[in-house]
Amino acid sequence: MKGIILSGGHGTRLHPLTKVTSKQLLPIYDRPMIMYPLQTLLRAGIKDILVIIAPDHAGDYLKLLGSGKEFGAKITYEIQDKPEGLAQAFIIGADFIDRDSVCMVLGDNIFEDDFSGNIRNFKSGGHIFAKEVKDPERFGVVKFNGEMQVEKIVEKPKEFLSNYAVTGLYVYDNRVVSAAKEIKPSWRNELEITDINNWYLEKGELKVDIVKGEWIDAGTFESLFQAGELARRKSGENMPAVG
Repeated sequence: MKGIILSGGHGTRLHPLTKVTSKQLLPIYDRPMIMYPLQTLLRAGIKDILVIIAPDHAGDYLKLLGSGKEFGAKITYEIQDKPEGLAQAFIIGADFIDRDSVCMVLGDNIFEDDFSGNIRNFKSGGHIFAKEVKDPERFGVVKFNGEMQVEKIVEKPKEFLSNYAVTGLYVYDNRVVSAAKEIKPSWRNELEITDINNWYLEKGELKVDIVKGEWIDAGTFESLFQAGELARRKSGENMPAVG
């Protein structure tokens, strides 16, 4: 199992903070934001990690994370010149993934849960994680049937489907590379991760688990503040520091 942290994008919702640094390098309590998704991968035993970054602040990531030796890992880097959807990460990282399975976590997603067991026990197909939220229209949304089996996943639906949003943690076998190359850009001109999930769902190979603890997509000022509060409460508990 290899790991990818996707930390591209421009972070426009956090201007003017992101005019001087990358969103994923902003502080969340006592450490830069990217340390939290890094911890998610390290706790699951993933030591070979690709960090996908925008070109503007590449040197800052290298200075912070280096080769990964400090964390007992091997970290490599790829540049995402233009953010064209989350699924683009699997095309950028195709050579890195090679014949292995891959766990991708978004660089601005912070989880309270420990997913080590889910990731270590992964065999094949796709495995994603959903969380009940108040504003599902901002995310990919999972519709379950009465037995909590997945019926469909829709990206930012205009009509209500459910309150379950797909979080920024994804585990796939190496077929995700070919799946990413098959899908077409959406109306937003992006390669949607929802299309990857539906690719596995149509084959009957997508598993969805419910996130029990807190999950924060720290892309707004409000969620940035909430993430800091969560990290402060959990400091030294089940969100151990990295580095």
